[in-house]
Amino acid sequence: MILYDREHEDREAIGTALAEARGLSLIKPYDAPDVIAGQGTCGFEIAVQAAEVGIDQADVLVCCGGGGLTSGVALALEHEAPKMRVRPVEPVDFDDVTRSLQSGRRESNDRSGGSICDAIVTRSPGEMTFPLMRDLCGPGIVVPEDDCLRAISVAFSRFKLVLEPGGAIALAAALYHGDQLSGDHVICIASGGNIDAQLFTRALQTYPCP
Repeated sequence: MILYDREHEDREAIGTALAEARGLSLIKPYDAPDVIAGQGTCGFEIAVQAAEVGIDQADVLVCCGGGGLTSGVALALEHEAPKMRVRPVEPVDFDDVTRSLQSGRRESNDRSGGSICDAIVTRSPGEMTFPLMRDLCGPGIVVPEDDCLRAISVAFSRFKLVLEPGGAIALAAALYHGDQLSGDHVICIASGGNIDAQLFTRALQTYPCP
């Protein structure tokens, strides 16, 4: 395990140097065809399960960092459920994908750390993932951190799911930002349960679910 300072060091540069020095293959977390394809199987599952209950049109909310999961799901739904619209969801101050979709070019965040949604914080969308999201996704949704904490509490209290902030952000968009959604059906992906006890306790105590 190699530790690094995400505010001042580039993890991709570190990974590339290690791969070259040790003769390894670097598998990027989002900007790689096989990763995008693998994460796209989630979109296929959504299409199949939605069809089983008669749903073919919905806003599909996806926790979005560099865009691997988002673009993979969008690719799958383009073929399996083309009436569904993928919506990337990001935290406030780290909305590079949302801004990129608005401008039509890859935008960057001013910093790469400092959010409780650290699992989905990246400097900018991937070179490979952004064109896919630009062509296939609807507008992004930006969610405050407190809404992620509220969603963590709801997920645990109502669904018995343990979610990290970045993994709860799509649920937060569905619960608290309905004014940005359209249609009768909303599907959200809950992804990731890497949350420490202190932050999990803070979510449950600050936003107890009635």
